[in-house]
Amino acid sequence: MDNIADCVIVGGGAAGLSAALVLGRARRRVLLVDAGEPSNAVSHGIGGLLGHDGRPPAELYATGRRELERYPNVQVLTGEVVDVERGETFAVRLADGRVEQSRRVLLTPGIDYRLPEVPGIANLWGDKVFHCPFCHGWEMRDAPLGVLASGPRAVHSGLMLRGWSDDIVVLTDGPADLGDEEFGLLDAAGIRVDERPISEVRAAGDGVEVVFGDGAVLPRGGLMVASTVHQRSALAERLGLRFGEANPLSAEGVWVDDFGRTSVPGVFAAGDVTVALPQVAAVIAAGAKAAAAVVQSLLADEYGLPVPAWKEDVNA
Repeated sequence: MDNIADCVIVGGGAAGLSAALVLGRARRRVLLVDAGEPSNAVSHGIGGLLGHDGRPPAELYATGRRELERYPNVQVLTGEVVDVERGETFAVRLADGRVEQSRRVLLTPGIDYRLPEVPGIANLWGDKVFHCPFCHGWEMRDAPLGVLASGPRAVHSGLMLRGWSDDIVVLTDGPADLGDEEFGLLDAAGIRVDERPISEVRAAGDGVEVVFGDGAVLPRGGLMVASTVHQRSALAERLGLRFGEANPLSAEGVWVDDFGRTSVPGVFAAGDVTVALPQVAAVIAAGAKAAAAVVQSLLADEYGLPVPAWKEDVNA
């Protein structure tokens, strides 16, 4: 049993580091495996995180790793988990062939953002092109802004961003797919809609230029895009975890209950992988909550600690 971890954490971003800290302080033997590719690596800073507002993500993660060094029961390993097999314990296989046994598994591998297929968007992602007004809105305040979206997300994104700027243009890159009522909502908020196809988005001074197919150019201070998120890791699928219903933000978020428990007993998930709210402050809290649930589940096995009944269906 000395060689069996209490919990292997897959992913060392904000959720994983938060979980490792809670588990470490609970005197649990933890192995955190991180590939070192956080989804917000390109961001200039983390917006709205108490005590770290505007701090570059890499600095936050480095600080988190240093804090974990205080706990000899927590091991941080650079690598990639490629498979997890369920048995009496979980066999966690790494890309280098190493296999670790663990009583619990916590998935915090992060997600991948899939951006609109408009030339230039990817090169500006995380700076002048962004997806979250709470993360980047303050830095873009009062600037002329664009929203690249169509359909209901165009309305939602445009009206959300209205709190940071009174000069907003919704760019639909073709038919807007909006009804009269939706056009009316945007118009009432002073938001214009431009349905011209876009050929390119490029950097220009302190902002961007949106180049239309007809050659016209629209200067903007920044551009918020309607991105979708997808699972970065195949582990959730390999483990047979249940996924939540697809929505405009996420095509495949892992379903968890209020305690971070997945549909497979012993497997927990937290952070962006569940797409509850892809924001650093939220995923730190989710990681801590899931870690506390892991500790309680272990104590239930060891000493009979009463824990809330597990339900596969939140409506059960």
